Amino acid sequence: MMTPAGAEHGRIAASVAAVLTVHVKQNHLGVVMGAETGFLIRRDPDTVRAPDVAFVRAQRYPSGRVEGFFEGPPDLAVEILSPSDRASHVLAKVQDWLAAGCGWVWVVDPETATIALYRSRSEFQLLTAAESLDGGDLLPGFSVPVASLFSR
Repeated sequence: MMTPAGAEHGRIAASVAAVLTVHVKQNHLGVVMGAETGFLIRRDPDTVRAPDVAFVRAQRYPSGRVEGFFEGPPDLAVEILSPSDRASHVLAKVQDWLAAGCGWVWVVDPETATIALYRSRSEFQLLTAAESLDGGDLLPGFSVPVASLFSR
């Protein structure tokens, strides 16, 4: 059992999900999912992770109703840091996502108003509030000022 996220955490997660959802729906790119959506990323033993926001490309999302956990990783996993998060725990989650085949992991830090982007263990970028976040080849045409994700 996990303690629910705080208000600021939830507000920023909703902000990220909202801008992603608008872009994804307008461009028919796939599906955006909110917090607590379980992704089965490993078998034997079964490992389920739940990012704060996730995106799955249309080509990978089943046409029918999906019952239970999504099989496999999302194409994008977004983790919002909480004040109590330890760096080692967050990096372990990033490693899990990448090892499972997730194409991109965003780690959003409300305290510093930054977003750390991970495409692989060796490809890392840190964006500040003065920069813009773009979707690259995963979310073509997506761009948002980082600061706007933290503003009220």
